[in-house]
Amino acid sequence: MICVSIAERSAGECLKALTGIAFAEIRMDRMELSVNDVRDIFSVDVDLIATCRPGTFSEDERKRLLVAAIEAGAAYVDIEADSDGSFIGEIIAKARSRSCAVIISFHDYERTPEREELLRIVSFCFESGGDIAKVACKVNSERDNARLLGLLDSGRDVIVIGMGEKGRITRIVAPLLGSPFTYAAPARGRETAEGQLDRETMERYLRIFSGNGSRESMDIIRMMEIKKAGEMDNA
Repeated sequence: MICVSIAERSAGECLKALTGIAFAEIRMDRMELSVNDVRDIFSVDVDLIATCRPGTFSEDERKRLLVAAIEAGAAYVDIEADSDGSFIGEIIAKARSRSCAVIISFHDYERTPEREELLRIVSFCFESGGDIAKVACKVNSERDNARLLGLLDSGRDVIVIGMGEKGRITRIVAPLLGSPFTYAAPARGRETAEGQLDRETMERYLRIFSGNGSRESMDIIRMMEIKKAGEMDNA
């Protein structure tokens, strides 16, 4: 399943971007929204993830936006694993009262930790109250990809994302190996993370991978990536 990550500047643009989409993440930290805007967005008949990363808003403002999204009908709320314990507790309590699933997410924008550390992170995400653990790390080598994908052999709902160009393969393979879903941009040029693929490309890759043997599929994907890189260089 593909979750389209949306970060349009206004509520109107966001609602327009949701047309024809069944599942999306709303990156409120990248938008200019009031609480009323949030209520309008999360009241639509689409499964939405409420996400508001630290940095743009104060913790109190972030909390208000996330709570408003949950109250309006968010299907999921994403909470950073390194958030204050009271912040996590309050958001989870509100989510539980509204049947909103909780994603506890960890991000490392520089590297992919070793396996033992990754396993501790996943355990912490669930111990903190997450229904889903999300681990997104910068990939600097093929071995990083392998460690991330290895986390899917846990029997629990874990999302793994390899950030950066070298980690793109994890975005394609993970949902085929047990990850609940993967993220994609609504279109090329509207990415919300480094290495993120657009929705159309992701759908095409998943169709290819699901319909062929794994070795053949991997070869096709690599050729398509090379072609895409050449197109971007010539753009």
